[in-house]
Amino acid sequence: MTPETATALHSDAELYISRLFDAPRALVFEAWTKAEHISRWSCPTGFTIPHSEGDIRTGGWFKTCMRSPEGEEHWLSGTYREVTPPERLVFTHAWHDESGKPGHETVVTIKLREEGGRTRLTLHQAFFASRASRDGHEGGWNETLDNLAAYLPTIAGG
Repeated sequence: MTPETATALHSDAELYISRLFDAPRALVFEAWTKAEHISRWSCPTGFTIPHSEGDIRTGGWFKTCMRSPEGEEHWLSGTYREVTPPERLVFTHAWHDESGKPGHETVVTIKLREEGGRTRLTLHQAFFASRASRDGHEGGWNETLDNLAAYLPTIAGG
């Protein structure tokens, strides 16, 4: 791992990821909070987001469908516990079962800090029901953050 990318697994139930993005903090926050941006990067590599809706504010909500390269749909939803521009997002995250009912809920905390003209993002997600679930999210988040890194330059001038 480099200083630009780090993953720390402190327990079976928690995930920590840190990334350094070559973009201003306000732009990174905008990518996380504007609907026109979220669906362009916020899924693992090869996945698409055919449906996304929500109200991104403290007390707001979201519901999203991620479609795998094989065409499988994975629905998730949550509520925004905290939206503090341009530095912090806290939201719940729950995958839906086949009947559309949300399952085990985790809490995701995103912190953004200016660092030498770039932005240090730290992600914490807890508490997972199993190590396998945590590990699956680690891979998914790292691919998603790779997509964010590639997407940010496309909106930097806008």
